[in-house]
Amino acid sequence: MRVTGRTRIIMASAALASAGVVGAYALHSRIPDGRASSTHIVRPVWTETRWPFPVDPWGKGKAFRCKALDCGNEVNLYVRAKLGFCNCTSGIADDADLDRMDDLELIDHQAMPLGTGRPITVGSMQGRSRAYSLSGSQNRNDAAISIAFNERCDMVAATVLLRSGALATIEPIVINFLNSEPMLQWAEVTLGL
Repeated sequence: MRVTGRTRIIMASAALASAGVVGAYALHSRIPDGRASSTHIVRPVWTETRWPFPVDPWGKGKAFRCKALDCGNEVNLYVRAKLGFCNCTSGIADDADLDRMDDLELIDHQAMPLGTGRPITVGSMQGRSRAYSLSGSQNRNDAAISIAFNERCDMVAATVLLRSGALATIEPIVINFLNSEPMLQWAEVTLGL
């Protein structure tokens, strides 16, 4: 069989596509704490639970849990709207804005930032995310991620409680969940978009 230039291109494209499929499978078959597993594919399953905090001026929000089996570590997520609380002009522009607007006061611990926050996007909304270590923790959670994003003067605050070893791998999983269709619809209805 004679191999032409077009045949070589097709064969090279097929080889690259196969390598991409294998690479994607390898990424999805990793447990979030970094250990490789040929039998475990991380597929986060978020279950809505009861809002565990006392009612305050911002009211109740939504609470979710992802079990260790599904997320690699147990993760608790608390999300609620804060209408009229955000700077209508600049939004959540820096870590100082995030610190003023977050919900870390809901958890009865002292939170220490683990570095600089970073910009995030949820739907068409912009915001910030920042990791914290928790001291005085009476339970298994020793870390938190604070996330806030806004539309005009209204915002959504999200607080993630987890083990500190899972911070880097859980944040993208939570951001993906916040970008899911049900959560974006909830944000649109709650914020009146």
